[in-house]
Amino acid sequence: MTDFYPIKVSELNKETKDCTSITFDVPEALKDKFVYKQGQHLTLKTTINGDEVRRSYSLCSSPVENKWQVAVKRINGGLFSNFANNVLKVGDVIEIMPPVGNFYVEVNPSRPKNYIVFAAGSGITPILSIIKTHLISEPNSTFKLFYLNQNVKSIIFKEEIEALRNTYFGRLEIFYFLTKEQRDIPLLNGRFTAEKIQELADKIIDISSVDECFVCGPEEMIFLIRDELVGAGLSKEKIHYELFFSGATDEDKKKVAEVLDHKFDGTEVTIIDGGKEFHFAMDDDHDNILDGALASGADLPFACKGGVCSTCKCKVIEGEVQMKVNYALEEDEVAKGLVLSCQAVPTTEKVVVDFDV
Repeated sequence: MTDFYPIKVSELNKETKDCTSITFDVPEALKDKFVYKQGQHLTLKTTINGDEVRRSYSLCSSPVENKWQVAVKRINGGLFSNFANNVLKVGDVIEIMPPVGNFYVEVNPSRPKNYIVFAAGSGITPILSIIKTHLISEPNSTFKLFYLNQNVKSIIFKEEIEALRNTYFGRLEIFYFLTKEQRDIPLLNGRFTAEKIQELADKIIDISSVDECFVCGPEEMIFLIRDELVGAGLSKEKIHYELFFSGATDEDKKKVAEVLDHKFDGTEVTIIDGGKEFHFAMDDDHDNILDGALASGADLPFACKGGVCSTCKCKVIEGEVQMKVNYALEEDEVAKGLVLSCQAVPTTEKVVVDFDV
């Protein structure tokens, strides 16, 4: 069963014209349930115009702050993002699922590390949580932040980032890349490109000394940076990334079509959740396990339904499924039988999946 808890909004701040940070007043009795790691996210649920809406947002606060804060950037046509920026008030109650996510590495105060981090726009939110936590908890670790925005006014948390640089002088370097403002340094003008990443690797980043790399933003940017850094000699295992949004490419559409060609008609599905079993049969109206289960009355965790957030992950115990897309699970997780239920198309007569993972 999906566990959501009603939490009051304690503070709202306009970080930029189109971005609002939301701080939640997690009651003392729930703080054990809401313990989180830097880089994890919250799934929020509310009703807008009579419809239930769920969205996942990364925590920009650090667990060492004893604070739960997310930032919501307004997007055109975005139902929740416009609600958060225009309607939400201090004192309002939002239903929230406890923090989840794997976009982090464990803190080790005794081992100094050199981190490089890349973010675009609102992708700074988990990156900020990661930077704060490791700077505070690892007294000899360093960061280089490469942050892409349209212009100076659109830089989310600019004052807080620069305050961190002053507080941890010499341990945090910041490089702002702008797409709609020109500066005197050509490298910092425009989006990340293969040539720019190569130049960073040659002149600014000592690849041999990098311990961990975190990247958050759109798919194209993430995979460009990953591939160029690997080409420059950084181990792929040191690169951690999280997608904030994703558009379906032609390759994605082709893969989805191929997966759907293997869909088994009328699969008998068993859901294990909270130690209990739920049974239903897939029908022609739904192609994935999550939608089929929800339509049959199951109460399961989900947020984006786009294969990005991993909130709906489960483990295949019996039978087989194929995922239409997967932007959230690592190769080792898939090898262990984990799938995203929102993308899992049954390909056998019977499928059993366990959400207690």
